[in-house]
Amino acid sequence: MLKLLMLRHSAGYEHSYLPNAEVAIKDIGRESGLYEAHTTHGCASITAENLANYDIVAFATTGELPLDDAQKQALLDFVRGGKSFFGIHNATDTCYEWPEYGAMLGAYFNGHPWHQEVVVNVEDTDHVAVRHLGASFKVTDEIYTMKDFDRSKTHVFMSIENSSVDVEKSTREDRDHALGWCHAYGEGRVIYSGLGHPDELWSESWFRDHILGCIKWAGRIE
Repeated sequence: MLKLLMLRHSAGYEHSYLPNAEVAIKDIGRESGLYEAHTTHGCASITAENLANYDIVAFATTGELPLDDAQKQALLDFVRGGKSFFGIHNATDTCYEWPEYGAMLGAYFNGHPWHQEVVVNVEDTDHVAVRHLGASFKVTDEIYTMKDFDRSKTHVFMSIENSSVDVEKSTREDRDHALGWCHAYGEGRVIYSGLGHPDELWSESWFRDHILGCIKWAGRIE
């Protein structure tokens, strides 16, 4: 069985969904029988010794995390060495002063101009994280725009349908509003989902299936 460590440390804004996400991540693992999840607020858990016990690390974090150089290197080595990283929603809104983290994840938060119902285009209808959602779906969520994002360096599996939002509010000149992506990092895997801000999403079956799909991909189950 896979072992997952979820870090939910808020060095910046404290998202209200985090308690729901902690419970959901654990419940989804138990219900699926595919992984066992441990959750923590403590950045002290990010060490080479502790990470050796896990297959996947998930971040739902904000701000500049209190990680020293050895801890930072331990996380990068964890993924490069063949394990996996799952970034949840605000995982892009953290570690701005650690550029290697942004390079690993694929982007940094650069504003949330839309908190409304949006249409999401499923760009890869075969991807395990979104294949149950059809060619497109609607969701009410807080939608991030990104900086330091280059879709040629990753595989985008979902993005915002620009006609469903006021694109004049975008911070991106190219109007590329990727919402979920995945890629290799060394021998490991990295996946990110920008969804998850509303508390109630974490109790919806389609969203829980989406989270499970992200974890399946990260864990090389599918």
